[in-house]
Amino acid sequence: MSEQENEKDQKNFYQKVLTSFKSEEYTKDEVDQKKAEWKQYEEKSEQKQYPNDFPNYFFAGFWIRAFAFVIDLLCINAITTVVLDVTFGWIGFERSADFFSVYGLLSLVIYLAYFTLLTKLNRGQTVGKMIFGIRVICLTEKKLTWKTVLIRETFARFILQFNPLLYLGYVPTIFTRKKQHVADYFADTSVVTINLIQAFNQKANA
Repeated sequence: MSEQENEKDQKNFYQKVLTSFKSEEYTKDEVDQKKAEWKQYEEKSEQKQYPNDFPNYFFAGFWIRAFAFVIDLLCINAITTVVLDVTFGWIGFERSADFFSVYGLLSLVIYLAYFTLLTKLNRGQTVGKMIFGIRVICLTEKKLTWKTVLIRETFARFILQFNPLLYLGYVPTIFTRKKQHVADYFADTSVVTINLIQAFNQKANA
């Protein structure tokens, strides 16, 4: 089949498709315009394909993440007790619950370092997330970058320390499609169930 015949067949195909939605036949200019619009749509659709654009049911819900957070708080409390309480007792410093005291600021450093370092260095998993088989991912990156982790785990958690009402920002994880809280939206992140990811990859590679 010649190139001219092939091009003619393509135009006839577009004409049939388009006229199925319209009683009158499209003109050549209208067909070309629709083809251009469809090409733009396909290009935009390809651009929207993110590395971790998983189905909605892959994302971990509110309660499992809450339970993982409780485990993490227990771990942080244990670390703080061992590192600060023992050290302060040994050097004779007074332990103060004041947020801006030396003890309070060092406790905050341990809290932020725990979430930041483990999330970055342990592939999106803290101890609590490891126990419950979930991990943080970035929707637009194959791997978590320091920038993403610092936004989600350091900056966002630091802000939360100043007003407990800000924890309401976690409520959207109950009803949003990708189970994202406010910080997730800023960092383009969410939390997924690892078993589902592994099963998906095995099926894809089968």
